[in-house]
Amino acid sequence: MYQKKEMNSGLEAFRNTPNALLIDVRNPSEYDGGHIPGSINFAMSRVLREAEAEFPDKSQPLFVYCQSGARSARAGKLLELLGYESVTDLGGISEYTGPKE
Repeated sequence: MYQKKEMNSGLEAFRNTPNALLIDVRNPSEYDGGHIPGSINFAMSRVLREAEAEFPDKSQPLFVYCQSGARSARAGKLLELLGYESVTDLGGISEYTGPKE
């Protein structure tokens, strides 16, 4: 199931979801420029060809974000098409108000 949540309330849901992953779908240079603590970088360009190998448990909750929300929306919908059961699109880090690494 794909769903969209506002960034800051969505992060609260992520923190309260056991075994969830927080995935930044921006490219590595964007990620290195500042990302949400606890997130992993998995660029949008890799989703279709590598997601199933990288994230084999399709029941694991996935929370995705990018810079503005466009790539995370595409990634979330692709992950759903690949059979992931719980995908939440948090939109863009531009809406994030917390600390960055």
